[in-house]
Amino acid sequence: MKLSAEMRAFEGRIGHRFARPDLLVRALTHGSISSPTRPDNQRLEFLGDRVLGLVLATALLEDDKQATEGQLAPRFNALVRKETCADVARQIDIGAVLKLGRSEMLSGGRRKQALLGDAMEAVIAAVYKDAGFEAARDMILRLWGKRIAQVEADARDAKTALQEWAQAQGQNPPAYVELSRTGPDHAPVFTVAARLDDGREAQASAGSKRQAEQAAAKALLARLEIG
Repeated sequence: MKLSAEMRAFEGRIGHRFARPDLLVRALTHGSISSPTRPDNQRLEFLGDRVLGLVLATALLEDDKQATEGQLAPRFNALVRKETCADVARQIDIGAVLKLGRSEMLSGGRRKQALLGDAMEAVIAAVYKDAGFEAARDMILRLWGKRIAQVEADARDAKTALQEWAQAQGQNPPAYVELSRTGPDHAPVFTVAARLDDGREAQASAGSKRQAEQAAAKALLARLEIG
């Protein structure tokens, strides 16, 4: 199978030239365009998730040899969650090479977090099947890069931290108020305010209400100089 120039450019972005190009094509094929002769990337996504987990768990253990399981677990979850996989996918512009059905393209599939995260995991599996564990590990460590060293701050649950602070001050738990929802249904943007009893608040926007609440809590923690 001969890859297009666009797909070859993508190989350059991930740092791996496929001996079996069909693996890359499958990793980038969404269910909306699959057929009996053109399988989608779901099985590869399943495998890639496990390869990613092993690589990052090992990296975290090596990065902090004194950390307890209780400290490592939230760091691990922050690195492997779908949002992080989608961020890495955007970094290498997976959306530009995703193979989607017409309806999925029209609904903004190239920007959807779930599709991007799934495709990232599938690409990891494709590299693993094409060249083995070391090749997949090297790609993951290269693409995740600074995220591994900086994960402790990212792993902190801002909403929990803010609630604990409020309760220690004798206040009720923070309130989270949805201020607006903009954008099309396939790519909404939520703006949320995190508010304390004493009137202090911070606002943030994100692609889901949960993410916006976490971001608002994090912003308020920073304003209180306790984040």
